[in-house]
Amino acid sequence: MSAPTPGAGSSADTRALLAMLAGAALIGTNALMVRASQVPPTISAFWRMLFAGLFLCLLVGLRGQWRALPRRVWVWCLLPAVAFAADLWLWHRSILLVGPGLATLLGNAQVFFMALAGALLFGERVGPRFLLGLALTIVGLWLLLGQGWSSLPQEYRWGVWLGLATGLCYAVYNVSLRTTQRRAADADSQIEVAQILALASLGSAGVLAVAGVAEGASFVIPGVRSLLALLALAVFGHGLAWILISKAMGRLPIALVGLLLLLQPVIAFLLDVVLLDRATMPREWVGLAVSLAGIFVSGLKGRERLPAQPA
Repeated sequence: MSAPTPGAGSSADTRALLAMLAGAALIGTNALMVRASQVPPTISAFWRMLFAGLFLCLLVGLRGQWRALPRRVWVWCLLPAVAFAADLWLWHRSILLVGPGLATLLGNAQVFFMALAGALLFGERVGPRFLLGLALTIVGLWLLLGQGWSSLPQEYRWGVWLGLATGLCYAVYNVSLRTTQRRAADADSQIEVAQILALASLGSAGVLAVAGVAEGASFVIPGVRSLLALLALAVFGHGLAWILISKAMGRLPIALVGLLLLLQPVIAFLLDVVLLDRATMPREWVGLAVSLAGIFVSGLKGRERLPAQPA
């Protein structure tokens, strides 16, 4: 065995850090792409998942990694598909009601729902760190939304609740996707995560197509700008972003991963302010910082590295 090249480990860690930053930054643009798509929320979610699913299928196929799945794994794939369809159905509406920045921040409430799922389903302990993070986030949201909740427009308040519900659905998606991955690995350890993500994406597109038909929405993409926004949302904000993140996770400490992923709501909030002229008071900047600190503290469970995930 050859000796390791000096600096090889630090070089790989630097690449992982840059990949995580790039992936989180790409996801941070998703809410803006939803606004730019100029189609109803259910329809933007449908095209996002259809394009993303096709992109991931093509990627797995070109790499020669597509494998046959047992029927039970196909059934398990339905769970994350339905959960993520619900997540996007709620989140895309929240974006239109409260703006990309706040909607993305609210969706990160999935950290708290994941912790509760760990306690209720897997017997994990909810400690003081989680409670401190929850308290910080509540204070931060209070600062962001202002002290006069009842004086906010009803639609805006609905947008807040939809954003929080997004976090719940996203937590269900994460738990069910992890379970599906384990079931697939039990059947064949060579099955790639990207293949499971592709099937879940296409399944979500199917659920959203049914929802769109039930709503009587038009699936027509109104123009080139709308098409480009939807393609960017699917290929870069969904497919490429999660490939970068999943490759980087195995080389970085959990604390650093949690901190870097908070770049998502920061980018979304900044884009909301800069490009969409969101009026923001100093109190709201403080609220954003306190909320992000709370989410980070709640999601922090140690400084060990995450297990590597294929993509």
